[in-house]
Amino acid sequence: MKITRQKHAKKHLSFFRNNFGVREPYQILLDGTFCQAALRGRIQLREQLPRYLMGETQLCTTRCVLKELETLGKDLYGAKLIAQKCQVRNCPHFKNAVSGSECLLSMIEEGNPHHYFVATQDQNLSMKVKKKPGVPLMFIIQNTIVLDKPSPKTVAFVKAVESGQLVSVHEKQSIKQLKEEQGLVKNPEQRRRKKHKKISGPNPLSCLKKKKKAQDTKSSASEKKRKRKRIRNRSISKVLSEKQNAE
Repeated sequence: MKITRQKHAKKHLSFFRNNFGVREPYQILLDGTFCQAALRGRIQLREQLPRYLMGETQLCTTRCVLKELETLGKDLYGAKLIAQKCQVRNCPHFKNAVSGSECLLSMIEEGNPHHYFVATQDQNLSMKVKKKPGVPLMFIIQNTIVLDKPSPKTVAFVKAVESGQLVSVHEKQSIKQLKEEQGLVKNPEQRRRKKHKKISGPNPLSCLKKKKKAQDTKSSASEKKRKRKRIRNRSISKVLSEKQNAE
């Protein structure tokens, strides 16, 4: 049974890896129900999850899940201890906390860009996760961890991508990286620099200075003409004076 479970997990992982870019370390978002089931089944998550998924894993949760476990009291104290040992991922509910299921759904919005796995025993949450393509779902059954097969919504999305009707988030990211490497897409910083260059035109003060220089050259030329006239007048007066003296 253990070998067949790992074979199924390997098959499902390769599907998510090839179509949605899921990679190690696998980030697994836990809610309170999954932590409680692991506690009851005496499952060592840090040891068994990497073995089952055959790769490095990161156990994650959110502040909303931790607050929810605190409000539920002593019955879920052990589950709270397990959740507190996980890495806390930032959720958008800083001021007003929401339920754990609502918080986990917000973490996988917009095509699940961080490639989160969702681990839960909540049937309502599981149904909502299955409606979002590209999100691996995990649960515990008979004290064993199970990676669920890709949902019909996920399979339909992959078929639409293969037929060219849709483009996956992973493909969009890879296309963007290729365009940036080939220089087809310009960085916003370069665009800002170019905008600054367009704004900086010829300085109007420099134009005024050029006009003043032209006026200065005209005035200097007129002064030279005046000097020449003065010299001519002086020479003429000298000639007249010399003639008078000779007479």
